[in-house]
Order: sequence, then C-alpha cells, then structure tokens
Amino acid sequence: MQSNLSKRVQNAVTVLVSKIQNQRKRRMAIALKPKQPAKGNVLLSYVLEAFLLKAGQPIPISHTHYWESLQIAKTFLEMGYCVDVIRFDNDIFIPQKDYAFFIETRWNLQRSASYLNKDCIKIFHADTAHLLFHNAAEAKRLLDLQQRRGITLIPRRYELPNKAIEYADCATVLGNEFTLSTYKYAQKPLYPIPISSPLVYPCPRDKDFEVCRKHFLWFSSGGLVHKGLDLLLDVFLQIPDYHLTICGPVNKEEDFVQAFYKELYQTPNIHTVGWVNIDSDQFREIINSCIGLVYPSCSEGQSGAVVTCLHAGLIPIVSYESGVDVHDFGVILRECSIAEIKDAIIKISHLPIAQLRQMAIKAWEYARANHTRDRFAKVYKETIHQIQKNHSQKTTLAVSNPVFK
Repeated sequence: MQSNLSKRVQNAVTVLVSKIQNQRKRRMAIALKPKQPAKGNVLLSYVLEAFLLKAGQPIPISHTHYWESLQIAKTFLEMGYCVDVIRFDNDIFIPQKDYAFFIETRWNLQRSASYLNKDCIKIFHADTAHLLFHNAAEAKRLLDLQQRRGITLIPRRYELPNKAIEYADCATVLGNEFTLSTYKYAQKPLYPIPISSPLVYPCPRDKDFEVCRKHFLWFSSGGLVHKGLDLLLDVFLQIPDYHLTICGPVNKEEDFVQAFYKELYQTPNIHTVGWVNIDSDQFREIINSCIGLVYPSCSEGQSGAVVTCLHAGLIPIVSYESGVDVHDFGVILRECSIAEIKDAIIKISHLPIAQLRQMAIKAWEYARANHTRDRFAKVYKETIHQIQKNHSQKTTLAVSNPVFK
C-alpha cells in the first residue's frame, strides 16, 4: 500500500511540475534582432519550440508549424525588423512598443488589439479552417457515428473559436479554396500560402504497382473520428480483399480503441501500426507497399499528412475539406460517405499499371513543385511584401481622400 501511495504521490508531483513548466513556456517572450540596424518591430504569436532548441538540435518534424514559425520570424529578420515571439496561448503579454506587423494564429490579437499602434499591419496566419466550421464538422462526424454505430465518443480536435480574422487587416491562409471559403465572411484580403513539408522522398517511378494496387494507407495525427478513420474501418470491413494500414496515435484515444477494437486488431485486412516517424525505414517500407492514401478528414487548413504522402508518391483519395488540391492525380471525396469512399478505392485499384504509375509520379511532382520549405519561404516573403505594398497604397489613398474607408 505504501508503495502504491508513493507512486501516486510521485505521479502527482510529476504532473504538477509539468504544468508549471508548461505555464512558464506559455508566458515566455523571445526577442530576436536582425544583423543590420533595425527599422522596426514585429510581433509573432505562434509556437516557440524551434526558438528554444540548443545548438545542433534538429527542428521537430512531427508538425510543420515548428519550422514554419521559425521561418516566418526569419523572413522579418531578413527584412530588417526585430522580432518578438510569443506562444499563441500566452494570456498575459501586452504590447509595450510600436509594431510594424502583428502576426497572429489564435487569440492574442483580439485580446491586445487596443494596445497596438494604429499603423500596425495586423495579419492573421490561419493554419486551420475557421474554428467554427472546424468544430461543427467534428460534431457532425461524432453525431453521424453515434447514429450509425450507437456509440458516443468525445471530441478530440475541438478548439475555442477566435475572432482573429475580424481584428486583422488581412490573412495568410495555409490551404486552398476550401480553407479560404471559411474566412470569406469577414471580407478581408486572403493570401493562400502553401504548407511546407519537412521531408522529400524519391520518385515512385520504380514502385511495383501490381503488388500494391489493393493496399491503402490512413496516415494522420490525433482526432481519429475527425480524420475519418471510423469511416475507413467500416469501408474495409466490406472489402476484405483490400488492405488498410493505419499509421497514427490510435492508442491515445481509448474510447475509440474500445469501440473499434475488433476492427483495429482482429480484422485480417486491417493493419494497425500506430505512430510512425516519417523519416524512419518503417514508414518508407509502408509507403512503398501502398498504392494510395485515403484521408476523409472533415476539416483542415491544409493537411500536412496528405502533403507528406504526395511527396511519397501515394495516389490521394482525400476529402474536399483536406485543403489540398489533387487535380488529375487523385480523387476528391465530396460527401465522405462509406459508399463514396468504397467506390473510389475500388476504382483506383482497378486502373491500369501505366496509369497508376503516371498518377503517382504526378502527385510526387506536384508536391515537389508546391510544398517544400523553399517554396513556403519564397511565397511567404513575396506575400508579406505584397501586403506591405497594399497597406501603403491604402494608407496613401486614405490620406489623400479623407472619405476613403
């Protein structure tokens, strides 16, 4: 008993220490200076992990925002600005100086807008679909599952909505026309930015498409119902000669595992691997053994998982709400019904080998041309210059014409 008590106390202390450390990081502010004399200040509200690394430590590749946050700061440093970086959930930071730009990803802009100088260019960096859409889409998926299976699971991707787009002058948006459409209500200028990818893979030209034509991948982060895994389990139960490999943090969602244990672990054509690092030999083996990615997510900004798989030459069968364009090398799911997903899988698997190879290569080429770190850096820098130019023209017009609004 004493041993159990000691263990509980130790666990409680560990949790408390973790909370204190997280609270400390949450309220940190990092100050960066350019190499040349500074011409102003920029405030970036995003993630801090990449700024806290020791010399030689690699930037995490589990999510694109670690590198992208760093690159956004580098863009403004190269432009000659000092950059202050805070976490998106910092709840105490108050601007104490004039800022030429405020780059926001969640809640800090609406909280501190009244403290900003009037000429500050306020940019909402939207890395998700609008959170009202995002939350409603997940709630609908959970309700559909309840009606279909008679089970209630908890939401995993819910986020408190913000009004950043309404307080901003404009927005840079990681996504395509779908993602942009969720912000158009605010009637602000929207600038699409292509999500980056931390890794690239060899061209799939030499893949054995005959062997893998009936093998498909579901690859994602958390939020299994949000990302459509429950739908795929029902689909692949109906097509036992087709195989689904599952790569994601399944074991972290206990209610889902309990509800779908048989499908996940006792169904011959469904192979639950769990979380896999994208730079591992295991992941390379998996992508080489699959013909395509099936990803019926209900809401994204622009899915990094889909982009990673395009780089791997997997043929995409993805929802419209994945935020990724697939043109003539994949399938867009409009309804994400079980029947629609099933039909798309069977259709792809029955295509001639030459066509499968062509689609895989086109997917790879598209990712290489549009979704790399170099591409993100180039488009983001060009966009900031364009925003700055547009703001300057608007200011000049307002001064010359007092009735301009």
